[in-house]
Amino acid sequence: MDSLTNPVPLLRDLVRIDTTNPPGNEIACVRYLTERLAHRDDLDITVLGPSADRANLIVRFPGRGAAPPLLLHGHSDVVPVTGQDWRYPPFEARLVDGEVWGRGSVDMKGGLSMMLSSLARLHEAGERPAGDVVLAVVADEEHGSIAGARWLTREHPELFTGIRYAVGEEGGAGIELGGRRFHPVVVAEKRACWFRATLTGPGGHASRQAPARTAMGRLGHLLTALSGARLPRHREPAAERMLTELAGNLPEPLAGRLLAVRDDAEDVSPAGLPEDQALQIDSLLRNTVNPTVVRAGDKINVVPGEITVDLDGRILPGDHTREEFLGELRALIGPDVPLELLVEGFPVDQSRIAEPEFGGFYETLSDITRKADPDAAPLPMMSPASTDAGFFAQLGIRCYGWLPLKVPAGSPYRTLLHRADERIPVEALEFGTQCMTALLRDYR
Repeated sequence: MDSLTNPVPLLRDLVRIDTTNPPGNEIACVRYLTERLAHRDDLDITVLGPSADRANLIVRFPGRGAAPPLLLHGHSDVVPVTGQDWRYPPFEARLVDGEVWGRGSVDMKGGLSMMLSSLARLHEAGERPAGDVVLAVVADEEHGSIAGARWLTREHPELFTGIRYAVGEEGGAGIELGGRRFHPVVVAEKRACWFRATLTGPGGHASRQAPARTAMGRLGHLLTALSGARLPRHREPAAERMLTELAGNLPEPLAGRLLAVRDDAEDVSPAGLPEDQALQIDSLLRNTVNPTVVRAGDKINVVPGEITVDLDGRILPGDHTREEFLGELRALIGPDVPLELLVEGFPVDQSRIAEPEFGGFYETLSDITRKADPDAAPLPMMSPASTDAGFFAQLGIRCYGWLPLKVPAGSPYRTLLHRADERIPVEALEFGTQCMTALLRDYR
């Protein structure tokens, strides 16, 4: 197991295992990791899933009994690379100029490598983590978690008995704003609410003049209605705390602009911020929806009679409901478009926890990053995305997103998730592994 102490070769091996979802084939990753851990006779290793090829790996590492069990969870599947123009082949895991290139290098095989390497380092040093550590390498996170965390927590909740806290993903790279670096600790996240819209209309031979209300025409109206749409604003404690702490660590006029966003009753778009940061902050203030997949005809001379459009909706945490979100969506697209619910996640919301309790484990994570990177600030963050944390939260586990990476100023790593040229610096992997090792050694 000694070689597992270095996250770089481990990550490169994991990237080379193609677990593109669909179809997933996460069993290949599970077999690799099981083989690497097989010589440890003190581990409790469980492999299970709804089918042979959609496997989840649960490994319990024994602790020294000073703290309750801790869950580390990460997914082994990755999103497709179809239609993306990569500088280097996405599954070769090339090491170029101190960076590991490849699909999943950040999201989230890099995080899995950091978790495993930190556990291996404790073992090599003759140490045990503060409490038992349950490592869950789960399938299907990128496609609704149906074969992964959703299935595990429903069918085998006993695997997670006694666990109080969980640490999982949130993209990885830190946030840079106004020349200041922040290390996010995700305390709340949106939940997925995916729909399929079906548009119908008269079809037929494309050589003839088409009626006005074809499925293609209705598609144009739908996409126009959703393009750049901003759903109504809602005030959320997690988002407001995030903006407050961001502002408290930044100079004017940037601090004032963030506070203006926090307090704005007129709901104007964030101004004076870099576009990517403005869009992310705006996404934390409202439910969102984006059309992502269109399925239409496949013949140039046939007017399709039916078109489907997949809609990626994200609902704010807290008390916000699917019905509320649907009402906002219907206000944009009208009442007549049939909508089929595909996936709905569970909310993760630590923002309503009493302040003293918010401080415990969260402050441990913050202190570790503060000591590791004194020039940066920890940031309680609400994520516009959703992860497997929502499923584990249903078991009463308090879930946090924390994969600290120290990346160079101005680097694009956070924006490369699900895009071409995903990559991670070797130094960032080492930084995250050191932080994770410190957590496992001393958490309470």
